[in-house]
Amino acid sequence: QVRLVESGGGLVQPGDSLRLSCDASGSFLSTYTFGWFRQRPGRGREFVTGIKWSGGRAYYLPSVKGRFAISRDNSKGLILLQMNNLLPEDTAVYFCVVATTSTEAEPSVHPEDYDCWGQGTRVTVSS
Repeated sequence: QVRLVESGGGLVQPGDSLRLSCDASGSFLSTYTFGWFRQRPGRGREFVTGIKWSGGRAYYLPSVKGRFAISRDNSKGLILLQMNNLLPEDTAVYFCVVATTSTEAEPSVHPEDYDCWGQGTRVTVSS
C-alpha cells in the first residue's frame, strides 16, 4: 500500500522558488505513475505534472512548463516538485499522487485516474 505525505508549502512572494517534498512509502511498480495535482481557490483539482515510475518524459501543465520540475530521490523515498518563478496564480493546495492501476504509457491528467493522494500542502504566492 502506498502512503504519501507532502511537505514544503508556505507563503512566498512572486518570483520566489519553493520545493515541495512527498514522502512516498510502500512498494512501487514500474507501471505506476506519480505526479502532482493542485487545487486553486474555488476550482477543481488540476494536473500539474506526472511521470511514469519507470522513468521517461515528464508531462507538465502548460502554464508551469519551464518553471516547475518533478524529480525523485530514490535514496530517501521522496517525490519532489521544484517550483521556480512562482506567480500569484500558482496559489493552491498541492497534492502528491500515485496511480497504481495505470496502463497508459503517458501520465493521465484526470484526477480520477489517481488512486493514492497525500493530504496536500498549501502554497500561497502573494506580495
